[in-house]
Amino acid sequence: MATMEAPATDRSKSATGLKTAVAILEKWGASGEQVAAILRVSRSTYARAKRADPEWRVSLDEDQLTRVSLVLNLHASLRVLFDNPRNLYGFMAMANHNAPFHGRSPLEVISGGDMLVLYDVFRHIDSLRGAQW
Repeated sequence: MATMEAPATDRSKSATGLKTAVAILEKWGASGEQVAAILRVSRSTYARAKRADPEWRVSLDEDQLTRVSLVLNLHASLRVLFDNPRNLYGFMAMANHNAPFHGRSPLEVISGGDMLVLYDVFRHIDSLRGAQW
């Protein structure tokens, strides 16, 4: 069975999404190891995503694209909840004693790389905004 290469436009969009997700995760205080685990990318892909090369392209699988999407949507939910950058970018690194965090920060919780946990954290934070969209 032949594997089809992703079209160049899809690879360009994937690179843009990945670069944005990496930047957000780093603003939340994630380490390189945490970013790679959360997005399920290799350390070399993470390093390339950090560079400012506008010509860089990447093929991401459905799981990776979903993870990027969840990080972007989590950030969007936080933007609705918080007006100031300190809370917007600091919330994910703050210890939280509510379920599902139980004293850990949301970033700590999602750093294990489990897709369902990432989705649950997104869903929880998204629910905090109520019907504010």
